[in-house]
Amino acid sequence: MPDRDLDRFTDDVRAAPRDGGTVALIVRRPTTDVRETLQEADLDPAGGLVGDDWARRRSRSTADGSPDPEDQLTIMSTRVLSAIEPDRERWPLAGDQLYVDLDLGVENLPAGTRLAIGDAVVRVSEKPHTGCAKFSARFGSDALRWINGPVGRELRMRGVNARVERAGTVRVGDPVRKI
Repeated sequence: MPDRDLDRFTDDVRAAPRDGGTVALIVRRPTTDVRETLQEADLDPAGGLVGDDWARRRSRSTADGSPDPEDQLTIMSTRVLSAIEPDRERWPLAGDQLYVDLDLGVENLPAGTRLAIGDAVVRVSEKPHTGCAKFSARFGSDALRWINGPVGRELRMRGVNARVERAGTVRVGDPVRKI
């Protein structure tokens, strides 16, 4: 994959809605490297996105290796994904569960911010969500550099980690709003 000038998309990422956005895509990961695109999903405080393998994954972040509630759910910007991957069919490869059109930046959604998504409520985690080797292999090293650079981290281009506070159903097209 040739290097691309992704900086030209930064203004579009910055222009995302700040107070209310929309769910564009929901993806469940039932096992490693398997993706299921859904029209709706249930979010649960104990298990995250119901049917996702988060609850079965071992974590290096917890002393006992149990799943880390701070990365129970991951949310990524559709504006960032549009810039790095124009083929929407490949978006689930990013590995996130919710894809939204909303300003996910640190200034707009500081850690602790609560979001109403469909019937559910989630809280933005302090734990950063960063790109990895899998992300680079799927979308290119230029994409990884862009999202992990200073501006990318400020805007949380790789997305945010969150935990489910109130159970509920989320559907494609549902509003996402700060509460």
